[in-house]
Amino acid sequence: MVRIGIIGIGFMGMAHFEGARKLKGAKVTAISTRDSKKLAGDWSSIEGNFGPRGSQVDLSKIKQYSDYHDLLADPDIDLVDICLPTQMHEQVALDSIRAGKHTLVEKPIAIDLKAANKMVKAAEKAGVQFMVAQVLPFFPEFQFAVECVRSNKYGKLLAAHFRRVMAPPKWSENIEDFQKLGGWGIDLHIHDNHLISLMCGVPTKVTSRGIENKGFINHVHTVYDYDDPNLAVSCVSGGIATRGLEFAHGYELYFEDATVLFGAGTMGVGKNKEWVVSQPLTLISKNGQLKHPKLKGGDAWCAAFTLELQAAVDALQSGEEPEALSGALARDALKICYAEAKSIQTGRSIPVK
Repeated sequence: MVRIGIIGIGFMGMAHFEGARKLKGAKVTAISTRDSKKLAGDWSSIEGNFGPRGSQVDLSKIKQYSDYHDLLADPDIDLVDICLPTQMHEQVALDSIRAGKHTLVEKPIAIDLKAANKMVKAAEKAGVQFMVAQVLPFFPEFQFAVECVRSNKYGKLLAAHFRRVMAPPKWSENIEDFQKLGGWGIDLHIHDNHLISLMCGVPTKVTSRGIENKGFINHVHTVYDYDDPNLAVSCVSGGIATRGLEFAHGYELYFEDATVLFGAGTMGVGKNKEWVVSQPLTLISKNGQLKHPKLKGGDAWCAAFTLELQAAVDALQSGEEPEALSGALARDALKICYAEAKSIQTGRSIPVK
């Protein structure tokens, strides 16, 4: 049984806690937060851009630590799951690695590239698993997309376009200030860079245009260059939408023998907020037939987090790093973000290195 300790109980901490309820061979045995109400089980203040608000949680069988160092010192914790604000990732992850703990940290791996490299190298030196919770590949529609590309089931991928946009979030003071998060060009868009790299490999260079605010990129349009001149990949991502477009994502994939489409998001505010599927997952075959693939993964709002955490647990048990959670791949996704920022600032195509 893999025993998990969660550090940080905000929306992501709650998502991981709820997602862990259905894990096989693992369970959450400890949490750490400085919030005394949350330690007492009152999570009613927690809210995110999807899923339910927090509520009262039974923590009677869960160890509770107000200081995360005490959780790291607990010999009964096998996997430390860090769900803190991004600017805290480096220090807490390094502390966890130094404590000899296998470590999973929420995305993005860091804001600063030097910090990301430091974490990856520290884990290699310590001989512990270091994983980054890039959850997107575990959502069924995106898992399906990755499998289509990597399996060549529908022939070679010829072109792809991705979209990930939102209104500036208002549900948490830790996420309202884009400057603390490296701008939406990192905090939001790193999902796309990670997924694209998982699907197609890390691009050789990027050409980007976008919107900069206070030194941070908050909206980006990018074309990704590969050695293959016949592969066209692009993405639009950012946090500049008006209220009511709280969040939306999707893709268009063009294969030799099929086209695959998907789009959905959270629309409206307050009581009018709803999850809208603008383009159900659709597979259009070479002869023009339409199919809506049936996907596995469960209907629970936190089902993707269960799959993500299960991959981390399986990695500890097998000793093999899961590619979708690779710390090195998460760092490379951050490298792409910085190349995009430089491209926007200079008006030039920038190598990813």
